Amino acid sequence: MTDSATVAGSPTTSGTGFVLRARHVLTMGAPGHVRDGAVAVVDGRIAAVGDHDDVRARFADLPVLGDGGGILIPGLVSCHGHFSEGLVTGIGETHTLWEWFVHVVEPIEDALTREMAYVGTLLKATELALSGVTTAADMFCSAPGATPITPGVVTALDEVGLRGDVSFGPSDLPRDRPLRRILAEHEALAQAAAGSRRTRFRVGLATVPASSDALLDATRSLLAEVPRLHVHLHEVREEVTASRTSRRASSIEFAADLGLLDAQTVAAHCVWLSDADIALLRRHDVAVAHCPVSNMILASGVCQVPRLLRERVPVGLGVDGAASNDSQNMLETIKAAALLQKVHHQQADILSAPAVLRMATLGGAQALGLADTVGSLEVGKAADLVLLAEASPSMAFVHDPYQAVVYCAGPRDIAGVWVDGERIVADARILTTDIAAVLPRARALATDLATRAGLHSELAGVPSSDH
Repeated sequence: MTDSATVAGSPTTSGTGFVLRARHVLTMGAPGHVRDGAVAVVDGRIAAVGDHDDVRARFADLPVLGDGGGILIPGLVSCHGHFSEGLVTGIGETHTLWEWFVHVVEPIEDALTREMAYVGTLLKATELALSGVTTAADMFCSAPGATPITPGVVTALDEVGLRGDVSFGPSDLPRDRPLRRILAEHEALAQAAAGSRRTRFRVGLATVPASSDALLDATRSLLAEVPRLHVHLHEVREEVTASRTSRRASSIEFAADLGLLDAQTVAAHCVWLSDADIALLRRHDVAVAHCPVSNMILASGVCQVPRLLRERVPVGLGVDGAASNDSQNMLETIKAAALLQKVHHQQADILSAPAVLRMATLGGAQALGLADTVGSLEVGKAADLVLLAEASPSMAFVHDPYQAVVYCAGPRDIAGVWVDGERIVADARILTTDIAAVLPRARALATDLATRAGLHSELAGVPSSDH
């Protein structure tokens, strides 16, 4: 990382835009850490990055935002989540993953509706934005209905203003589900994404053991048309055992043999990995979406993040589902990612703040195949920006900006979030949606979902049996 300011880009001032100034600009790209820096934005793209005085002089006709304090970073990238869980947070904390499937996820899958997908996404995409996320990768897991459900996700993402990478995560074992309906859900989501302003479609698959041969073959055919895959791999030891028992290979080995990993693949979790599994991930350039909070809540284990990075396996961070994390606070996920490795290895320097912040920005963009567009503050990239203010007890002073972001910052410190140069958050407030107006609707839908799914929920009049 360089300490000196660097200015790049042409001096054009055509179009509309602004100059955003900060005491620390953490570009996560070639310019490194720029002190008293600025980013010039023209027509939604980054036109220059560097010393404030130089950028200001070259873009003199643009308004200047920011008071010169704070920390400016690229928009955060969440590589894995489930908006399908948007209405069932705070349930099932004593369950391990497979128990949690039985008691929480599977019961809601048949009860989800398009309206629930829309409202749940609206709430949780807003929560992501308020914690600095500008790009969210989602896998919506539900039973495919007679009419498509997942387009509700795209509608909500467009309303909030986030950049989306969306998929439908089907399964058809042990519960048989019609393949034609699964394919119809994929198609409906793809069409919705094609008509959106910032969202693209990715082929999804829940897990290998929960997929029939017919579903796996259909997934391979879809990847021939859209060569991007979002899948869970080796989240828990039981998955590895189930795959080896039923197919005599680990999920990673079986997926590689089928050619599924030849696509641009983001694989969630990857906690239980053998040497052979890691070699296959590296060989196929599979990116790992590390989800530390859900891995801890569900007692799944600890991902081998330092080793994966040493082995040149791309690693990004994910908040995971709204019911397997409960919070959709990306800043919390960033801090947890650092702390989990430190305590697990009992080694304070095992994963540094700059390394973790890179996973949450450029690493996440690389994991999704979007590094040419987002993930760092570099000329020509989309103006996806996050400004953290020096206006709270936790951020009143900054000894080290990387550590301040990773260990000190919270959503209250988010002074601004921009996507494609459009401001969607100001002073820890969402600008694009009226969440207060949505809350009564969300509560009614959450009550309906909990009741129809038979969850242990105070909303459904069934006290939790966990306590």
